[in-house]
Amino acid sequence: MDAFDFVVIGAGAAGEAAAFLARERGASVAVVDRALFGGSCAFWACIPSKTLLHAASVHALGGDYPWSRAVQRRDYMIDREGPGGPDDSGHVKALDEAGATTIRGDARIAGPGRVVVRTTGGDRELAARAIVVAVGSNATVPRIDGLDRIKPWTNREATSARELPRSLVVMGGGPTGVEMAQVYARYGVPVTVIHPRRLNDRDHPRNSDVLRDALRRDGVDVRLGVRATRIDPAGGAGGAHRIELSDGAAVEGHEILLAVGRTVPLDGLGLETVGVAAQDGRVRPDDRLRIAPDVYVAGDTAGPELHTHLAHYQGEMAVRIALGDDVRPDYRAIPRATYTDPETAGVGLRLDQAAERGLDAFEESVDLATTAKGYVSEAGGHATIVVDRRERTLAGTFLAGPGASELIHEATLAIKLHTPLAVLADTIHAFPTFGRVLGTLIVQVHRRLEREARG
Repeated sequence: MDAFDFVVIGAGAAGEAAAFLARERGASVAVVDRALFGGSCAFWACIPSKTLLHAASVHALGGDYPWSRAVQRRDYMIDREGPGGPDDSGHVKALDEAGATTIRGDARIAGPGRVVVRTTGGDRELAARAIVVAVGSNATVPRIDGLDRIKPWTNREATSARELPRSLVVMGGGPTGVEMAQVYARYGVPVTVIHPRRLNDRDHPRNSDVLRDALRRDGVDVRLGVRATRIDPAGGAGGAHRIELSDGAAVEGHEILLAVGRTVPLDGLGLETVGVAAQDGRVRPDDRLRIAPDVYVAGDTAGPELHTHLAHYQGEMAVRIALGDDVRPDYRAIPRATYTDPETAGVGLRLDQAAERGLDAFEESVDLATTAKGYVSEAGGHATIVVDRRERTLAGTFLAGPGASELIHEATLAIKLHTPLAVLADTIHAFPTFGRVLGTLIVQVHRRLEREARG
C-alpha cells in the first residue's frame, strides 16, 4: 500500500489547488481522476465557453470571426489535438513536476485513511493521512417524458460542437444557459430559452432584466415562467424535437441543451465507509470543510455555490486546515459573474436576503446609460448597492455593464473587510469608468446618511 499525506480524489480546480499547495507545504500527494486532469472548467466549461463568447462578440460586431475560426480558437485553448478530444497532458505534467503522484482511475474510499483506485492495470491501494474529495459536478438530467428517447446536449456538447445546430432550445436560464444561448444566437442559430423563473434568478432582478433584454436583442426567444413537460422526439418541423411547455405552448429545436443545474457524483465513492450519508445528493461539511475525521470536501462537492474560483479557494483551504492552520473558509463575499455581453456580476446580499437576516438595509441604484461612462461608450446596465444602515457598510453590490466582472472585486473586498462607507466614499476613481459610477453612487449614499445623522 502506497502511503501519502494527502489523497485527492478529483483533479479539477479544487483538486489541483489542493495538490499544488500541499506540495508547496512539503506534503506528499496522490491525485486521482477517472477522466481529464484539469476538470470541467478547463475543457467543457469556463475556458471554452468564454472563448466562444469572445468570438461571438467579435462576430456580432462585424469582425472576421466565422464559426470555423471560433472552433479553431476554442480547440487551441483546450489543447484539443483533433477529433479524439482534449489533451490534459499539460495538467498532468504540471502536477508531476510539482512532485505529486498522478493516477488515472476510479477512486473509492475504503475506510478511514484508505483509498482504492481501479486502474487499467488493476486495483491500487493508497493510505492517506487526509483525504480530499473534490469530484466536481455533472449536468443534471431532469425527468421529462420523452427526454430519454433523444440525446440532449449538456455543457460538454455545447462547448465542443464543431458544427452549428439548425436550431437550439436551452432548458435553464442560469449562467450556462444564457451564455451559450448568446453564443449560438450571435452565430445565426434560432435559439429558445425556457426557464421557470427570471433569468439567473439567484442574481439581482435588475441583472436578470439586463440578461433578458440582451438575449432578446440577439434574437433569442426567451420564455420565462414555464418549464418543459413533455418532449416529442423529431416531432417538429424538419425533424426538430417538439417540447411541450407548462403554459400549453410548445417550442422546437433540433438540439436541446440541458442547463437546469448540476449534480455531484457521490455514488460509488465509498463515503459510507467513513460514516457519511449523502442527503438529497449532497454532503454537509462542517465549518472546516470536514465530513468525517481527516476527510475533507472542496469545490462543487462542498457548496455553498458552484464556481471555479470558490473551488480553488476551498482546495487550498482544505489543505491548510488538514495541516493544522487555524483557519476557516469565509463565504461572506463570494463574487459571481456572467460573461455575456453585457456582463453581469454580484457579491453579497440582495435586499430581500439582507432583510431575512435582520439587517436594517436599503438599496440604491444608478442607470449606467445616464452616466459619463454610458454616454461615451453607449453602454447600458446599472450599478446597485445594498447598504447596512446601522453598520454603514456595503451588504451587497450588483452590476451590469462593460467590465462588471472585474469591477465587482472592489465591492468583494469592501464586504469582506467591512470597509466603512466613509472610506469607500473617500476613494478616488478614474473618470470616466464604471468604477467611477459605482464610487459616485457610494458617495451619494454616504452623504445622505451623514445628513440623516445630523438630523
